[in-house]
Amino acid sequence: MIRFSNVSLMRGTKPLLEDADLTLNPGDKIGLIGANGAGKSSLFAMLRGELHPDQGAIDFPQRWRMAYVAQETPALDRPALDYAIDGDVNLRRLESELARLEAAPHTQENGLAIGELHGLLADAEAYTVQSRAEQLLLGLGFSLDQMRQPVASFSGGWRMRLNLAQALMCPSDLLLLDEPTNHLDLDAIIWLEDWLKRYAGTLIIISHDRDFLDEVVNVVVHIDERKLKRYSGNYSAFERQRAAHLVLAAAAFDKQQRTRAHLQSFVDRFKAKATKARQAQSRMKALAKMEELAPLRAAAEFSFEFRDPVSAPNPLLVMEDVDAGYPILDEHGDRVDAKTIVKRVNFSLQIGQRIGLLGVNGAGKSTLIKTIAGELDPVTGTATLGKGLAIGYFAQHQVEMLRHDESPLWHLLKIAPNVREQELRNFLGGFNFPGDMVTSPIAPFSGGEKARLALALIVWQRPNLLLLDEPTNHLDLETREALTLALAQFEGTLVVVSHDRHLLRATTDQFIIVADGRLQPFDGDLDDYKEWLFQTKLGKAGEPAPQATPAAAAKATGTAASAPAAAAAAPVDRKEQKKQQAEERQRLAALKKPIENRIKRLEEQMAKLNAKKEAVDARLLDPAIYEAANKDALKTAVADQAFLSRDLGQLETEWLELQEQLETLAA
Repeated sequence: MIRFSNVSLMRGTKPLLEDADLTLNPGDKIGLIGANGAGKSSLFAMLRGELHPDQGAIDFPQRWRMAYVAQETPALDRPALDYAIDGDVNLRRLESELARLEAAPHTQENGLAIGELHGLLADAEAYTVQSRAEQLLLGLGFSLDQMRQPVASFSGGWRMRLNLAQALMCPSDLLLLDEPTNHLDLDAIIWLEDWLKRYAGTLIIISHDRDFLDEVVNVVVHIDERKLKRYSGNYSAFERQRAAHLVLAAAAFDKQQRTRAHLQSFVDRFKAKATKARQAQSRMKALAKMEELAPLRAAAEFSFEFRDPVSAPNPLLVMEDVDAGYPILDEHGDRVDAKTIVKRVNFSLQIGQRIGLLGVNGAGKSTLIKTIAGELDPVTGTATLGKGLAIGYFAQHQVEMLRHDESPLWHLLKIAPNVREQELRNFLGGFNFPGDMVTSPIAPFSGGEKARLALALIVWQRPNLLLLDEPTNHLDLETREALTLALAQFEGTLVVVSHDRHLLRATTDQFIIVADGRLQPFDGDLDDYKEWLFQTKLGKAGEPAPQATPAAAAKATGTAASAPAAAAAAPVDRKEQKKQQAEERQRLAALKKPIENRIKRLEEQMAKLNAKKEAVDARLLDPAIYEAANKDALKTAVADQAFLSRDLGQLETEWLELQEQLETLAA
């Protein structure tokens, strides 16, 4: 087991832990959470022996093998597959020793040592290591061709995947993972979840992905008020327990404050009276001995909201026979050809749609988003944008394009030069850029703070179409939750690519998928997508599928020896019939879903307009508005009533048309 006993740790002048105690059992899968700067990474450094506590001790069995993800990846010429296998340090040591002995002159002693090494290599599963490494890298999104490429040829995010592969290849009793999902797509995260569930050792994960934590961990350790607090269950269970604890603690604090006030009142009134002096003294002692309860508080919640979008055209954009891809340039920077990633895209985006874009790594999601955003021209076909379309596009390279030598205020002034500085400061304060931070260069900012600034710049511009490509990378749990709530209330149209399933579930109401070079509707939810991934893409990267028994195989193929041919044919016919019925249901559902989603959005919009119209009608029923002094207010109210009635009429007409379409499909 792992035991923290009275552990205290300072970083500079900042105390991270004070007299912290914690016990973790072998085989626990632990989620380590806490505010940014609370000490999560420092705790990992102490477990690795890179930091030592200022006080107390951390104990776990010396024989335990530890694995963790390296933060640096050298630009090696070594193939990615070999680099991943290098994570098994013991295996590489045995191979090196075997090579040394085989190169030495043959002696009886050498022969015995070589034989012993072959036995040790067999125990270390050396003869299956290549296939295991290939399965692991496939699960993390690498193709077989990429596995043969040198490490130096990969970008930073892909190198971090290779470091993760090394950690998973290393046989270990304790595995430490710090934000393992940051550089992964949804398909790789789902594969990693499955791998970690089957991991037999003790696992400690730092992550800001609540769905990932819910799937993997059974213990949560919260760094709070410089203590380590252990909660049983996954992240959702922690939130429930934490909320209940806050309520009880607040009640205990209030009760103590009332008791203290009562005692103090008695002391103040009677300490000078001889007849009451003894009782006053006893109450003073009670006050002195009373333990001071801190007013337990939840961390200050960060929240923001999108400004009302500018009016939008409908449809917002139409893509006809578009091939999306990248230009191939010559040495002069001139386009000579193009590489197509997604073919024959026929797609229109309507007001109010909220779409989650799914697809495995490399399928072309980001390419399609960039084409919609206008950052890439269609290879072929036409993309027509509606007049008045205002796109807010967020991707990781948007963060990288920020000027690191300039401040948040400078960035906002670039897009709003005519706005008062105080208004801009107030706006940035709403995104947790207070005081001097507003005018400080962003170079030392964390990745999450830079991403928050990029989001703030988008929000200021009041887009009516949001295109978000992995917007939660580097965001902590609090900021992710704030973004999720803001997107759920966003009045415009949304297309999002994200590996954060909590965000996808809360903010989208339909999915489309990029698969096999095509864009197509996906009729299902994220659980269906997970099943689809394992069936079609990730099965080859995971454990071998269970083999069917001969009897089951015979039943499935209709060739059981005891069954007559006629009897065998009947199940096949029923199976085909069921298949056709399922396909028809799926086809109808695919046709009905966008209509139902649009009806839902229309009903929400009509409810809001009706509320506004009722308020206007109430103003017009007030006799005071018809007085001469309120002439302008009357004109405004009458105009508002007319516009609201017109807009409601249009929405109701569209609602009726869509209802008729649904009835036709159901007939």
